[in-house]
Amino acid sequence: MGSFSIWHWLVVLAIILLIFGTKKLRNIGSDLGGAIKSFKQSMKDEEQKPAEPPAGDAKKIPESGRVIDAEVTSKEKSKS
Repeated sequence: MGSFSIWHWLVVLAIILLIFGTKKLRNIGSDLGGAIKSFKQSMKDEEQKPAEPPAGDAKKIPESGRVIDAEVTSKEKSKS
């Protein structure tokens, strides 16, 4: 009673075929297959892509875990 036999699954499959029809099921299958293929291709492209440093990160300062307390001043001297 806990598991379904092969006959239960065949009846369920027959009901699904009657409700949706073979054309819709074929379209769903091809769409799902295309999505999986696209996902695999994008994963393969990501592995082959060389690591690039992020833009605007010319000098990377290593993180030491220290807190530096400082005051930011302008490099230009104001004329007053």
